[in-house]
Amino acid sequence: MSDEYGPGAGSGIDEPVAPSAGRRFGDGLAVGPDLQGAAEVAVAQALAPLGGATPDLMCVFVAGRPGPGGEDAVAAAGLRAMELGGARHTIGASAGGVIGDGRGVEGTPAVAAWAATLPGVDIRPFRLATERSGDGIDVTGFPQRREDDRVAVVLVDPQTFPIGGFLQRCNAVLPGFPLVGGLASAPTGNSLFLDGEVLPGGGVGVMLGGEVAARVVVSQGCRPIGPTMIVTKAERNLLVELAGAPAYAKLGEIITALPPPEQQLAARGLHLGVAMNEYAEDHGRGDFLIRGVLGVDVESGAIAVGDVVEVGQSVRFQVRDADAAGEDLAELLAGAVADAPASGALLFSCNGRGRHMFPSADHDVDAVRSGLGTDGVAGFFAAGEIGPVGGRNHLHGFTASVLTFR
Repeated sequence: MSDEYGPGAGSGIDEPVAPSAGRRFGDGLAVGPDLQGAAEVAVAQALAPLGGATPDLMCVFVAGRPGPGGEDAVAAAGLRAMELGGARHTIGASAGGVIGDGRGVEGTPAVAAWAATLPGVDIRPFRLATERSGDGIDVTGFPQRREDDRVAVVLVDPQTFPIGGFLQRCNAVLPGFPLVGGLASAPTGNSLFLDGEVLPGGGVGVMLGGEVAARVVVSQGCRPIGPTMIVTKAERNLLVELAGAPAYAKLGEIITALPPPEQQLAARGLHLGVAMNEYAEDHGRGDFLIRGVLGVDVESGAIAVGDVVEVGQSVRFQVRDADAAGEDLAELLAGAVADAPASGALLFSCNGRGRHMFPSADHDVDAVRSGLGTDGVAGFFAAGEIGPVGGRNHLHGFTASVLTFR
């Protein structure tokens, strides 16, 4: 699923902003146990394409080594990167793996940096925190949306920040406004970076407005099996009946009709796609919100899925493998540049992708660079990805969420 956000996008009018001659993007990556030294190399690489201009926005992602002193080393590397970058605004996070310079690095100390000059773009950094209010928890720090704000980049620590509730609240009060980003994924405690500070939790981000034309691509990496069906009975996250028949019986019919290799694939990783537009005549790739199948109750015929399902929704079973994930990402990227080229991008790839799904950790960044026809791509392997599907923001898994600048 991809959505474009530029002037007029809120009203459905597509009016991309013409690229500015001063809009440049750079990325860098350095590997090694000396994280401050790696930060120096990665930042230098990211700044080089800017031709000496001060970056308006920089993003820094640091993968450290677990164990004593690991968090301190990550924090020091983040501080060093922000100092050397000298950007007007910087955000970043710790991670289990980082992406930059056309490579993905997992499980090894490394630093990735991304820098951009964005003339005409209004950049407002923010820090998200939580505070108790009565019997609940309120999130503070998210800026009031202005008329020309187009998209927000959000990085959070999943251990200290209620990302699910935050996304629900944003969908309610800012309908249609896109958020993109990821959950910090360091193997021990996380660090977040914001304008020269290192934060031990919460969330950070930037609101982007003004003369920015951006497109969000959310590749969920699945392909459908069987027909689209209507939910005729459900109890919260239990799928009880599909098209008037027990859900498990319907699933059995679909699996039996598949060739043996597809049956094995479904047995290893079955998912459910929930259609986000009930009024569409056809539901194809990108029209479903993908959620995992958690288990089945053979006796009752119910199927447990990783989200609440409701009677009347259209659903379709899905399978995920490397081929399906690669095809999905390539197709969505091609659509993202069909009418205008991209000049840079931020990539938030699930830490269940990389070498866990593909032959190489480089797969997603290779696909983004070749699909968009540009360098200037960096990001990290996240513990959950944030991005819009069907006009609503969701927390995803096994997804690649991409913010492209046009």
